[in-house]
Amino acid sequence: MNVFHSLRRLMIAAAPLAVIATVSAANAEMLDVEKDELKFGFIKLTDMAPLAIAKEKGFFEDEGLYVTLEPQANWKVLLDRVIDGELDGAHMLAGQPLAATIGYGTKAHIVTPFSMDLNGNGITVSNAVWAEMKKNIKMDADGKPEHPISAAALKPVVDKYKSEGKPFNMGMVFPVSTHNYELRYWLAAGGINPGFYSPDDTSGQIKADALLSVTPPPQMPSTLEAGTIYGYCVGEPWNQAAVFKGIGVPVITDYEIWKDNPEKVFGMTDEFVETNPNTAIAITKALIRAGKWLDESVENRKEAVEILSRPEYVGADAEVIANSMTGTFEYEKGDKRDLPDFNVFFRYYATYPFYSDAIWYLTQMRRWGQIAEAKPDQWYFDTAADVYKPDLYMKAAASLIDDGNAAAEDFPDGTDGYKPATSAFIDGKTYDGKKPNEYLTQFDIGLKGEDVIN
Repeated sequence: MNVFHSLRRLMIAAAPLAVIATVSAANAEMLDVEKDELKFGFIKLTDMAPLAIAKEKGFFEDEGLYVTLEPQANWKVLLDRVIDGELDGAHMLAGQPLAATIGYGTKAHIVTPFSMDLNGNGITVSNAVWAEMKKNIKMDADGKPEHPISAAALKPVVDKYKSEGKPFNMGMVFPVSTHNYELRYWLAAGGINPGFYSPDDTSGQIKADALLSVTPPPQMPSTLEAGTIYGYCVGEPWNQAAVFKGIGVPVITDYEIWKDNPEKVFGMTDEFVETNPNTAIAITKALIRAGKWLDESVENRKEAVEILSRPEYVGADAEVIANSMTGTFEYEKGDKRDLPDFNVFFRYYATYPFYSDAIWYLTQMRRWGQIAEAKPDQWYFDTAADVYKPDLYMKAAASLIDDGNAAAEDFPDGTDGYKPATSAFIDGKTYDGKKPNEYLTQFDIGLKGEDVIN
């Protein structure tokens, strides 16, 4: 990486918003976009909401952009179409731009200036598995399970299947998905080995107690109902769909695994951003406005539920989407609890592309063998800066402030791109994005240091 460009990127990302606003004020009112007709891809999940809202509320058009949104069959097809230029950008798993850039799977330089949301996923198990888990769960005074529920409650069930020679199959949406890493984190924290990857075996099932495999999000409930898998990790509305169908029970949310964890991102090729810099800023402006709108009121969320329920977007029943989109989450049927931060689209600087978020995903790739060999801390820092583009985000933020569509306090002024260290995980481990290798040494299950899978 060019040192001059690295320093310049960091200086822009850390500069006070007032300075950036002064520099960009002349361009803030009307960006001269290089490309105004755009096609973006998405998967039918609640957290594609910023794209739908930016289109339906006219935020894209306010930036001179005319956008078509197109659902994709699965995450691989979506990524391939962005790389091939059939899509100008897409709603992506946070791990996809990172994996592509380092060459895990398809090799391509994908970047993101925008984080789409915090939280939003859950882990659901079949009714039969839940009945066995409940025997190992402490109940509160009202006879309801105490949350968060540890995977330690699942371990006797997995051990029983193993002793009987039966595989305990679970679903996740993609090998480099948040869902894969959250499910693995939860299982490992409860003493269940979710398996490893190696350069010669990309199944992710080496030495596994529970066997994880890919299932597209909308197919999760039917695959569970068919008995092909016994549980899964997925985004909404596909956990709540299991509740409504009476076929499974969401046992934990990702908010309980890692409070306010980053989720999806908006991804584009580096070439697209380099060729269309003003367009990239304009896209980011519209998406920031959409995230802000989504978090402004319950009324806005209710309107968003109606929009998302349309067949061209998520296409699930509004009642199912609302169950997790309006401040609640239903676990076992009838056990609906307040969870106001289950879906966050703007609060807590949710839209800012923090380097430390990128580095957490990279540590999980290393922990489970997708990064097969040890890397120095600097490699993590450099890779994060190759993919996450806070400089572009801050230009968009400054322009929004200049337009009167946002306030300076809406954005993390002066940040170096790293969140403070946190131990807000189900196992109490401390994560500091500035110490990735030290972080990995805390885990009993997982690769660390010079470990390799043979």
